[in-house]
Amino acid sequence: MENQMQVEAEEHVFRSQFPAVPVPDMTLPEFVLHNAELYADKVALVETVTGKEYKYGEVIRDTRRFSKALTSLGLRKGKVVVVVLPNVAEYPIIALGIMAAGGVFSGANPQAHASEIKKQVEDSDAKLIVTSGSIYEKVKDLEVPVIVLGEERIEKTISWNDLLDAADHAGTAAINETVDQNDICALPFSSGTTGTSKGVMLTHKNLVANLCSTLFSVTTDLIGQVTTLGLMPFFHIYGIAGICCATLRNKGKVVVMGRFELRTFLNALITHEVTFAPIVPPIMLALVKNPVVGEFDLTRLKLRAIMTAAAPLAPELLSSFESKFPGVQVQEAYGLTEHSCITLTHGDPRHSHGVAKKSSVGFILPNLEIKFIDPDTGRSLPRISLEKSVSEANVSCKEETDRTIDAKGWLHTGDIGYIDDDGDVFIVDRIKELIKYKGFQVAPAELEAILLTHPSVEDAAVVPLPDEEAGEIPVAFVVMNKNAKENEEDIMNFVASNVTAYKRVRVVHFVDTIPKSPSGKIMRRYLRDMVEKRKEANNSQSGAHCWNA
Repeated sequence: MENQMQVEAEEHVFRSQFPAVPVPDMTLPEFVLHNAELYADKVALVETVTGKEYKYGEVIRDTRRFSKALTSLGLRKGKVVVVVLPNVAEYPIIALGIMAAGGVFSGANPQAHASEIKKQVEDSDAKLIVTSGSIYEKVKDLEVPVIVLGEERIEKTISWNDLLDAADHAGTAAINETVDQNDICALPFSSGTTGTSKGVMLTHKNLVANLCSTLFSVTTDLIGQVTTLGLMPFFHIYGIAGICCATLRNKGKVVVMGRFELRTFLNALITHEVTFAPIVPPIMLALVKNPVVGEFDLTRLKLRAIMTAAAPLAPELLSSFESKFPGVQVQEAYGLTEHSCITLTHGDPRHSHGVAKKSSVGFILPNLEIKFIDPDTGRSLPRISLEKSVSEANVSCKEETDRTIDAKGWLHTGDIGYIDDDGDVFIVDRIKELIKYKGFQVAPAELEAILLTHPSVEDAAVVPLPDEEAGEIPVAFVVMNKNAKENEEDIMNFVASNVTAYKRVRVVHFVDTIPKSPSGKIMRRYLRDMVEKRKEANNSQSGAHCWNA
């Protein structure tokens, strides 16, 4: 195994086991739609609810039409267009059209508050907004021109259909600026689960390079054969790059879902013969525990693999899922907005695309280097340095804060993890989310995984509560099923029976739901704020408290 990894003399730098892959000098739209003409009559995008679909020929046509229309409207290279839409079939066409025109695509959460959308529009200095009639109220007062998708005509807005029609009749005299691979093409905003949302500047090269690395193991026999579920939000880098761009590059089909509803989800998997489904652990939890699943004939599934991301996957949940869906491969992914999406991979072309070890987030992708740094000393660490390392990926994307990228170009991820002798990488938790109990480090993800093994627990989240004696104590928010008989103290005792003393949960709140971002991440900041406000209530008997959120 020693020749699989190279470690520098003074620094422990880990590189991919696989050879470097070339990165073509192309813009992202050119890369994604390369050779798409050969698949002109093949369906590229289809909506699960409406049945609306776009073939590859139509994707090429409308991407060019929208790009031309934007140029005619006066959009110039480097200017931002904020897209406030749910997942719809037109979404990738809109994003690629903006980039092809030299503009910068910035997706916004359509469920965000109007003030949050306003902040993103102002922070990005957006020149245009693309939205739908149902969302228009949130953006109408932002003093930025608005393009409205769909048949609805709204006064003082630009109709999407009219705009594309006008592009067909527009001359070629409009300014056509040369778009370079080093130009910024995307400005995704981080989820803001632990702090204020920030824009991340990504170039065409950032995204093309990441896709080259991510898709390196896709063989020619898979081109045009994969049907991917498009459920993860497209405004998130995982949705637009990891799902839409990756699938369109390989001429597969994206089955577009606007929101998660279990019956619709299962029906889509079966009806559209989805073969690959990027999802998040809460959806896996529903598939394992919700009785609705029993209404469907699972033998009709064509699903070959799922990929989970955004949050750690509890080992017990993984085992339960594999028991219920024995023919479905489970891959845990790891990636960052700052690194354009996926950073680690499970697909090994040398072993029939076999996956890495259970609970691993995979191998290091080609063209990538990783270090594991002791957060106290700053020294790089060798393999298997449990609970004392933060994984760092050497990438070229630019970010405004020196805390994210250091002087040597290393991107600090803020994640705790380790690498084993086989080159499998394991992520333990976020360094910012660690609970410091009397000097001991407690990982919320570990406690959440234990809680989810309890038969009465449907969902759980753990956050720290400031404590005068201990510094911080673990507090659990727990969603119990409707037939549960246990009280809060029973749940605390259950965790205590499975962990060492310093890791015990000291307070339990029963809640109706665990707040999560659209990408599936637990909104810990919200939970911390709520528990702070109810600090006095935690002095009740045995530290247990019931709060109905």
